[in-house]
Amino acid sequence: MASDYLHADETPIKVLDKDKKGETHRGYFWVYHNSLQDLVLFNYQPGRGREGPLEMLKDFKGHLQRDGYAAYNIFDQQKDVTLLHCMAHARRKFVEAQLNDAGRAEYALSQFQLLYAIERRVADQQLSHEQVLQLRQQEAVPILEALGKWMQQTYIEVLPKSAIGKALAYSMERWTHLMIYTTDGKLNIDNNPVENAIRPVAVGRKNYLFAGSHEAAQRSAMLYSLLGTCKLRGINPFNWLKGVLENIPSHSINKICELLPNG
Repeated sequence: MASDYLHADETPIKVLDKDKKGETHRGYFWVYHNSLQDLVLFNYQPGRGREGPLEMLKDFKGHLQRDGYAAYNIFDQQKDVTLLHCMAHARRKFVEAQLNDAGRAEYALSQFQLLYAIERRVADQQLSHEQVLQLRQQEAVPILEALGKWMQQTYIEVLPKSAIGKALAYSMERWTHLMIYTTDGKLNIDNNPVENAIRPVAVGRKNYLFAGSHEAAQRSAMLYSLLGTCKLRGINPFNWLKGVLENIPSHSINKICELLPNG
């Protein structure tokens, strides 16, 4: 939470609730990913309302990257938080629109491809944040500006409720926030880092099916946080957990943070 750049996303989990006989409660893991320091935090909440992130991020200042979910819009009203959107989500809408309007969808996808080619160069050349900013300003911004104008011109030519119309509307509504990644070299073009961190939950849902209680779901969130951070930092989760269990009985409670994967 002390970072000035976080990714955020959420994913559902079934939870047994004593007040719901014969059915499970739909709870959510709210996930916060610090891609600058390779840390991930899972926070369980009974619902998908904005109360969860509002409490978790009440002291956060910096860039917050998210998808199009409206619960995060409240942060747009906070002067110390800058929201940016996920280019991968915008691109996905045009992939879905290919069967509806192949010509327009494929043109948009070709422009997204150019943007991602720039990001591959950033990764391959291991550029500094300063160099990334300069490259994006020189090459990505002109592509984005031209694509944004094309979307506005094209939107009046299509049916608003068609797949291509919805794809255009989704991007146009968020275009300013989609371009923010070009203003700071530390920012990512999309929200994929946190989405990748969430993937193990999908595997877990197929195996354990549900959490036994809301408390159990929160304990699961703690484990996902610890083991997810191990994965991000290249630490063997089994070896780390084995070491913790062996050392924690004799370890000073005042120094418990030393046992964390990032300790």
